[in-house]
Amino acid sequence: MGKHRVGRVGEALKEEISQIVREELKDPRIGFVTVTGVEVAMDLGHAKVHVSILGGEDEVKESMLALNRAAGFVRTELGKRMRLRHTPEIVFKLDQSIEHGLKISHLIHQVIDEQKPGEKE
Repeated sequence: MGKHRVGRVGEALKEEISQIVREELKDPRIGFVTVTGVEVAMDLGHAKVHVSILGGEDEVKESMLALNRAAGFVRTELGKRMRLRHTPEIVFKLDQSIEHGLKISHLIHQVIDEQKPGEKE
């Protein structure tokens, strides 16, 4: 199977999983979740679903637990919605790149503010 097809399948999975998480999962522990990307194995047997979650450490942990418990349901829904010979096993992974980017941005602004002599907001 070509990389191009795997990439197209990954994009389609991302769209469908985003919609399923947003509209079908009714678990109150699942907070503000954004699917940031999907890595699909070349044989389409497994898919790592990268998610960003808004909230404190406890909310993030609860959301991740609930998402991984719902992985079977998500896979079943994908099977109904997509025409794949085999629906991949789903594993949710926390994507901390957005949070990391925000921390770096905050640090940069701190340094800039410290370098402005006599200027206060």
